[in-house]
Amino acid sequence: MMLEMDVELLDRTTAAEYASWFRALADPSRVQLVELLARHGAPMSVGQIVAAMGLAQSTVSQHLMILAEVQFVLVEPVGNARYYRINTDCVSGFPSAADVVMGKPAPATGGKCS
Repeated sequence: MMLEMDVELLDRTTAAEYASWFRALADPSRVQLVELLARHGAPMSVGQIVAAMGLAQSTVSQHLMILAEVQFVLVEPVGNARYYRINTDCVSGFPSAADVVMGKPAPATGGKCS
C-alpha cells in the first residue's frame, strides 16, 4: 500500500546547487582550505596557502578551482598574482542548505551564493 504525502520537493535548481556545494566540500583538504581562509579573514596568495597547508601548489590550485566554481572562494587578481578569499555570503548559506536537506524549513534568505 502506497501512502500519499502532501510534501513539496526542494526545487531542482536549488537541489543541484546544494549538491555542488556538498561535492565541493567532499574532500578534507578543501574543508581545511575553507576553514583557513575563513579564519585568516584576508585574501591569501597560493604561496601562503601552500605554506599553511603543506600541500603541493598544483594540489592547492586544483582545490581552489573547485571551491571557486561553487563560489565558496573568490579570486582577486593583483598584478600577476591571484589572491583568494572566502565568500562569506556563500559559505554562510551552507549550514542552511544542510538543514534544508535534512527536512528543516528553508530560511527566508534562501541560502544562495551571490
